Formats: sequence, C-alpha cells, structure tokens
Amino acid sequence: MTNTSARDDIFANIRRSLGVKGREAPRRHVVEDRLRRAPRGIIPERGQLSGDALISMFKAQAEAAFTTVAEVDSTADVPEAVATFLRNHNLPASVRMGDDLRLRAMAWDATSLEVKRGRSDGHDLNGVSHAFGAVAESGTLVLVSGPENPSTVNFLPDNHIVIIVARDVAGDYETVLARVREVYGGAMPRTVNFITGPSRSADIEQTLLLGAHGPRRLHVVLVKG
Repeated sequence: MTNTSARDDIFANIRRSLGVKGREAPRRHVVEDRLRRAPRGIIPERGQLSGDALISMFKAQAEAAFTTVAEVDSTADVPEAVATFLRNHNLPASVRMGDDLRLRAMAWDATSLEVKRGRSDGHDLNGVSHAFGAVAESGTLVLVSGPENPSTVNFLPDNHIVIIVARDVAGDYETVLARVREVYGGAMPRTVNFITGPSRSADIEQTLLLGAHGPRRLHVVLVKG
C-alpha cells in the first residue's frame, strides 16, 4: 500500500483534471523558458566584483557579522585548519559532520580529531559543514540540506565550522539561487539555509548575546585553490 500526503493527492487530482502527467516535454519547456526569461530585481553593485576583490569583500562582510575566517591553499589543509581553530579556543578535538563526499575525501586521520558522522542530536559541541555557496555582498553562507550536510549540524552544535571553496563565492543572492536551481532542478533540497554570522539576539535590554538560538561561534575555512 502506497502512503501519499495530502499535497500529493491534491496534485494528482489536478493532473487528472487536466489530463496530463506533468512530465510532458512541451510543458517542461514552457516552465523552463518562463524561469529563464523572468525579470531580475535590482541587484546592489557592491557585490559585482571578481577575483581577489570578491573574496576580500566576502571576508570583510563575514567578519563584520562576527564570523571568523581562515584561508587555506587547498582542501588538503582543511583538517589541520579545523583542528587549529578548536585548539585555539580550547575546544574538544571532536567534530560532527554529514556524509558530504568532499568532506569524506579530506585527510581527517592526519589530525587527532575524532570525526562523528550523521545528524546532530544536540549533544555535539562542534559541527562541520560544506557550504553550497556564499554571498559576498553580505558575508552570507548558503547551505543546502540533506544527508551530506544535515541542517541539525548548522544549528545545534555550539561551534559551527563551514568549508567554502573560493570559486563558489558569488557577488549576490540571485547568482547563488540560480546555481541551486541549475544543480537541483526539479528535485530541490528540502531547505536552503542562508547563514550570516553566529546566532545572536539583542532582545533583552539591547544587549547583544551570541548563541541565543544556535551556534555562538561561526568559523569559515575558505579554500583558495
């Protein structure tokens, strides 16, 4: 017996009433053309940079939002950069991460780090994720959910370490969202998280409190190569 949600039932009824299945090539082409020709809103000039200038803007905006940034030359340097961050903050040498193939390919065994994989249950102090992209104009990280990078790792650990490759840094949100649509197409991820700095709030007497609703530290390892 097949389990279906109310949403599935509604869409199935619509398709039956229209006499379509939803996979017809002409219909898909119409949708793709409409998305391609959709007018773009006003995009700030601030992020319309390239090369080193784009990366410098991302770093400056991220640091202005209380994110710390470390640059490394290649992915081979990432595990040691993560270990250094934990050591410098007197944190346990243990991290939680998902099943991202890019993270799995890194030489974590070359460090003294204990690596745990899978979703966080809220008892992990340190989480590691790999960002899909980043937005230079605001210093924002863009992470997509899934077994590769569970959203629980983004929000439950006290310290969140995010790996981003320089070529995935874009000037504006629109460019990153277009990449998400291009990569995932009709099978979009359940969530796309835009993260700018660690969790913070000033609700009580206008006093800034870090870690109010999530990680109190956000650290970015930026891979230049």
